[in-house]
Amino acid sequence: MTFTAIATAAAAMLAIAYGAGQFMSRQIATEITIDAPASVVWQTLVETDSYADWNPFIRKLNGTLVQGERLAATIAPEGKSPMDFSPQVLVADENRELRWVGRLVLPGLFDGEHYFVLEEAGGKTTFRHGETFRGVLVYPLLALIGESTETGFNAMNVALKARAEAAAQS
Repeated sequence: MTFTAIATAAAAMLAIAYGAGQFMSRQIATEITIDAPASVVWQTLVETDSYADWNPFIRKLNGTLVQGERLAATIAPEGKSPMDFSPQVLVADENRELRWVGRLVLPGLFDGEHYFVLEEAGGKTTFRHGETFRGVLVYPLLALIGESTETGFNAMNVALKARAEAAAQS
């Protein structure tokens, strides 16, 4: 078999895997009510320099929170080794939504679209925090990290609530 034939076959297999991976998805969704206006919750969320002080899940987040920008992130799911990745910001709508996508090596293997959605009503904010995972490795990888990831999301939510409510009181 020639190199060209092998390369063509490999490219075809990657294309098929990518296409199949778009149909394989799983979502982790969490929610918490924070007794603070959305503007206070947002300000707490975007002060990424202080994440190491209060955020038990996203230990580091560097970069500009602007659509299209790349970030440098470190997450530390409970009981797992910290993981570094470079997500791209998809949405940064002040006081409403922050969303990014991170990928494992190539699109379609294991993609995670992470979101934070803020909805204010009556001076309180409903904070929705989750991630939609897609790709051919979704099921095996989430079998390994899914539970600790959801635990991490909830721990971050509780810490964000405490920090934003304290800021709203001062």
